[in-house]
Amino acid sequence: MAFRRRTKSYPLFSQEFVIHNHADIGFCLVLCVLIGLMFEVTAKTAFLFILPQYNVSVPTADGETVHYHYGPKDLVTVLFYIFITIILHAVVQEYILDKISKRLHLSKVKHSKFNESGQLVVFHLSSVIWCFYVVVTEGYLTNPRSLWEDYPHVYLPFQVKFFYLCQLAYWLHALPELYFQKVRKEEIPRQLQYICLYLVHVAGAYLLNLSRLGLVLLLLQYSTEFLFHTARLCYFADENNEKLFNAWAAAFGVTRLFILTLAVLAIGFGLARVENQAFDPEKGNFNTLLCRLCVLLLVCAAQAWLMWRFIHSQLRHWREHWSEQSAKRRVPATPRLAARLVKRESGYHENGVVKAENGTSTRTKKLKSP
Repeated sequence: MAFRRRTKSYPLFSQEFVIHNHADIGFCLVLCVLIGLMFEVTAKTAFLFILPQYNVSVPTADGETVHYHYGPKDLVTVLFYIFITIILHAVVQEYILDKISKRLHLSKVKHSKFNESGQLVVFHLSSVIWCFYVVVTEGYLTNPRSLWEDYPHVYLPFQVKFFYLCQLAYWLHALPELYFQKVRKEEIPRQLQYICLYLVHVAGAYLLNLSRLGLVLLLLQYSTEFLFHTARLCYFADENNEKLFNAWAAAFGVTRLFILTLAVLAIGFGLARVENQAFDPEKGNFNTLLCRLCVLLLVCAAQAWLMWRFIHSQLRHWREHWSEQSAKRRVPATPRLAARLVKRESGYHENGVVKAENGTSTRTKKLKSP
């Protein structure tokens, strides 16, 4: 199974081989872990890479259920799923995006943005479906108080912990992909900003035991991002199609408002009324005034920064649009073609009679009969 995007062959273990065949290397490592499941000696180590660790039996009214908490071994699981994500990234790129971009005949700049939006559309769509399923099955939408009640939420269901591990794996895999995909230097700072922004928020919600609130906020954010990248793909296919951008612009402002309202409601008011407000990292309790203020400040600053960038981009877009319209108005009207000149006979006209240049008439004289 190969994911080479070039037909040129490279010598084994050379630098070019490593750069252009990182998906093949990831596939070999994943295959080694899966083969380890077949032998009893290596099965325990292989399960450490594949399955979430730190499972605990929690008594419930119906019996016992298995829940999980986080620990250092999660880094090994995240590493394994980083290689899984690299393989899926290469599959989507080679078998879907490359075939579509060849038909569109995009420029280098548009080709890079098309690949970026194509990858993020697949990721955001799958994340929205998965996150919505988790939120509905766990009852976080029907019971908003569950977002802050019984804090700290140390013990997580399997699907909640696995979702966070996969989210961390995806955003961590995006960092080396900037090098492997040969992203232009001008685009690297922008992509690093939103990659680090997602990493901080996802890791913060996971480590501070705010997983329930983080799931709802990610659902809102990913829905808006999915709409934006879908609009950009439609724009690359047809530059006159900008209707989805208008829908995204409306949804963007509403999403910022919902995220800020929900964060203030859950952190500023909900957690402030919880009885246990002692700082105890061993028990996973970070519900103190200072921690709440830091989290709220981070969320508000991130939303303000996103809103400022949105307003700045919209103003620039409108400025470019009006400059194009004014340029079209300044273009002078194309002069009409001169009327076709009527070819006149030689000589000049006098009283409707064509005269010869020497003054004699051009009419043929009648000859007198002899």
